[in-house]
Amino acid sequence: MTLDEIIDNFEFLDDWDDRYRYLIDLGRTLAPMPDEAHNEANKVRGCMSQVWLETKVEPGPKGEPVLHFLGDSDALIVRGLVALTLVLFSGHTAREVLDADALGLFKRLGFEQHLTPQRSNGLRSMVDRIRKDAAQALATA
Repeated sequence: MTLDEIIDNFEFLDDWDDRYRYLIDLGRTLAPMPDEAHNEANKVRGCMSQVWLETKVEPGPKGEPVLHFLGDSDALIVRGLVALTLVLFSGHTAREVLDADALGLFKRLGFEQHLTPQRSNGLRSMVDRIRKDAAQALATA
């Protein structure tokens, strides 16, 4: 599923209960994360729920670092937020990751008003972690 399809589907739903269900369904689309990847190094700090992100960097066609992510959470809605975040960032160059306006997207989708402060903080923590990984990949390229 593409980011544009997710945005269209999300904006089509008027009711926030339906939007939460859609996020839960998105979470079910996440690729399984190996048990060994559920470790302290991959754990995202600042999330109330447990969230893990595994980052793999490989050279792109022009030698630029391209980031790929696996993610998981122990909470259904947060797992959906992980899935949305990975669609936004995974498979993109480090520069594209750093230039992406994730917080603007989340605001556009209404997350500011409809996510608990803890979930909003966790979402920002995921984005910060991904940006940190992208900056590191760019610095070592």
